[in-house]
Amino acid sequence: MVDSHAHLDFAEFDDDRAELFAAMHAANIRRCLIPGVSPAHWDKQLDVAAQFDCPFSLGIHPWWANSQWQPQMAELRSRLYGLAGEQRLVAIGECGLDKHKNENWQWQMPLLEAQLALAAELDLPLILHCVKAHNELLALLARYKLPRSGVIHGFYGSVEIAKRYIELGYRLGIGGLLLNDDAVKLHKVVAQLPIESFICETDSPAMAPKNSVSRRNSPLIIGQIITKMAHLQKKSNVLISERLLANVTQLFEL
Repeated sequence: MVDSHAHLDFAEFDDDRAELFAAMHAANIRRCLIPGVSPAHWDKQLDVAAQFDCPFSLGIHPWWANSQWQPQMAELRSRLYGLAGEQRLVAIGECGLDKHKNENWQWQMPLLEAQLALAAELDLPLILHCVKAHNELLALLARYKLPRSGVIHGFYGSVEIAKRYIELGYRLGIGGLLLNDDAVKLHKVVAQLPIESFICETDSPAMAPKNSVSRRNSPLIIGQIITKMAHLQKKSNVLISERLLANVTQLFEL
């Protein structure tokens, strides 16, 4: 199993990171992709990825968009070119749009467009964050038409919106929200669309399911997500697990 999105470099894991990785390996979770969020986080992120041999991406999350987005992009470009040939570098992101952060909306769009252009330049897929901005994101992705596309991380939209992303070549990241009984919209997406449309993720340490005994999410719930997907797809756990592994391996060339 692979967790395609977990921020295991965050401070929430500082006290037991090695123990968590040992528990993940014991649970047959062999890989975890660590996405980037801002220049201030990248050094620690790269250290953790190197220590635990994790694939990673570098990007600037919309929450960190500000008036200094152009210097931030210059640093991102420099970092990515400096990592040329690094096999663990597999994508650009986490980047995207988030209307919950209205106070910095004016900088989110140009920052995302710059990262889309950089993904095209470097031929890397994208890890995309989108909250209440699907129309804007879909319009941008239709305009850029990146050959390696990417994933809509933490997807929680309608079947119709899901199909529009899939038509553009993007996969949908399905996480712990699927385990919530009231996530009816997401259940319909997973039940009605082909398994080739999805990859599996947790967004740890955030997005713990409502029935979690801990407020800190972790990759250890990946097995539960796969079981729920298998139930909704009316297929075996083994088949769903194999297909999800093939999807994430192909997308990020793991």
